[in-house]
Amino acid sequence: MLKRRRLVFLGVVFLMGILFCAAFLRSRYNVPILMYHSINPKSNPAIELLVVKPEIFRRQMRFFKKHHYNVVPLSSVADLIRDNKKIPPRTVAITFDDGYKDNYTYAFPILKEYNFPATVFVIIDEIGRPAQDRLSWDEIALMQESGLITFGSHTLTHPYFSKEVSPATLKKEIRDSKKILEEKLGRKVDSFAYPVGRFDSRSRQEVIDAGYRLAVASNPGKAFSDKDIFALKRLRISRNCSNLFIFWVETSGYYNFMRELKRRK
Repeated sequence: MLKRRRLVFLGVVFLMGILFCAAFLRSRYNVPILMYHSINPKSNPAIELLVVKPEIFRRQMRFFKKHHYNVVPLSSVADLIRDNKKIPPRTVAITFDDGYKDNYTYAFPILKEYNFPATVFVIIDEIGRPAQDRLSWDEIALMQESGLITFGSHTLTHPYFSKEVSPATLKKEIRDSKKILEEKLGRKVDSFAYPVGRFDSRSRQEVIDAGYRLAVASNPGKAFSDKDIFALKRLRISRNCSNLFIFWVETSGYYNFMRELKRRK
């Protein structure tokens, strides 16, 4: 009898431990917001690690489809966080930085094939520059017309938002880029991406004052809450994610927690 009670007690303790671990992990869950740059079969020495080959990108999108991931627009992630709603498991958002032409040539057809939405953050002064291999306004219009692609601002010139940047320059980069993009697209622009993923309290406040509804960074760390919609944390998808196991780990929703834990150690 005593042995049976002990087994029951250990079973209850084990079950409570599982429930505690599940609750702990759930509290550390952070919606994976993927940050791509270039999708291209050719290498680019300037951004070597950030070039993902089209066949790898297709394999990653197929992975999402096969495993029933909930690929949503970036704005939907911000709305869920803003409204403090429960986020469905396997929810992810896809973003691209800088506005490379190959986003239209290679990534866009694959996104259409899987009917996945994405947000592309463009540098206004580089749009239509062949030497920079950037998207043209016509390509941007075609992508927007699909209903799958949303465009956001990545400033006018992609400056580093350091303390040395004057308030006037900061305002111009953030506000003028929004105005130009809205005039060209004929619709409101709600999203902003900080250059190189870096920001401070000044630039964050300027983004809010300019009328954006969300902003994405890279990984500002635990100093900023996972629920800060003006400092949304993203996962840089690089050549290393060619391995689907690594890709699965990074898009699990717990990778940011593991990364921040490693930094503290």
